[in-house]
Amino acid sequence: MTSGSTRGGSVEGSEGGEGAARGEGGAGRGGAGGEAVGWSVVEAEVPEFAGRVRERFAAYRHHVLASLRKDGAPRLTGLEADFRHGELWLGMMVGSRKALDLRRDPRFSLHANPGPGADLSRGDVRVSGRAVEVTDPAVVARYAAAVGPPEPFHLFRAELTEAVRTYSAGAYVVLESWAPGRPLRTIRRTSDDPALRVE
Repeated sequence: MTSGSTRGGSVEGSEGGEGAARGEGGAGRGGAGGEAVGWSVVEAEVPEFAGRVRERFAAYRHHVLASLRKDGAPRLTGLEADFRHGELWLGMMVGSRKALDLRRDPRFSLHANPGPGADLSRGDVRVSGRAVEVTDPAVVARYAAAVGPPEPFHLFRAELTEAVRTYSAGAYVVLESWAPGRPLRTIRRTSDDPALRVE
């Protein structure tokens, strides 16, 4: 469990500023949701927790993306997520509703496919943050060469404001949560607990 001072993931050859606006990398600050960082920062600051989150997403191919419609209502859609080059990438069809949502308002949550049954022993995972559209042709081409998605496509890089994992341990439901600028927090509780147990 660590809390470092490193901030901001990156794609090769970027240092934020103009590069971040082009979708080349870097962390965002301000706006709704507080500070947002690339996936590489999560791996650097809480590597064991990041590994558990990534493992849960890797268990299934399709996950559930929450974006915001024009009227502010939530939209839930299926999505394939890809961890690569120290980033979490979100690829989607050109002109899709979710892509238009994220272009208008970049805030999102991504819930890992929980799989069949109600067993939480392997954990239930979600991440939230802002999606930055990647427009640099070299970055898009590198992603396309590695992943082979149907073209053309929209590509977004996730900058995270929160990562949460919930799992069962005996009589307890355990919630692990991390956000930029604070250490990993663990809460254990049962349905009979009058108060939360924060570690």
